Amino acid sequence: QVQLVESGGGLVQAGGSLRLSCAASGSIFSINAMAWYRQAPGKQRESVAIVSGGGSTNYADSVKGRFTISRDTAKNTVFLQMNSLKPEDTAVYYCNFILRATMQGSIRSYWGQGTQVTVSS
Repeated sequence: QVQLVESGGGLVQAGGSLRLSCAASGSIFSINAMAWYRQAPGKQRESVAIVSGGGSTNYADSVKGRFTISRDTAKNTVFLQMNSLKPEDTAVYYCNFILRATMQGSIRSYWGQGTQVTVSS
């Protein structure tokens, strides 16, 4: 059973920074991608940043130049460094891993529990 545990959310003033972490535990054979999503009140969940198994990254236009996704493959952990935060970044942030739990198993998607990020103006 794979579990993702997030940490690092909180309340910050506009212009400030936060760093989110998401660690995966359990049976993990290989990880295809790690990503961060967010969902603001009344809005659909949207992709924020993704890092592939090969290390390439991609960002939503709204966060380019401000957010950085990184990973520690040895610890099955992904990070999201968020700088120059804006009130419109306020949302619940979710991590997502696309992985294979066993060599014979199928590739599945796993989600963290979500962490609240609130940016005050």
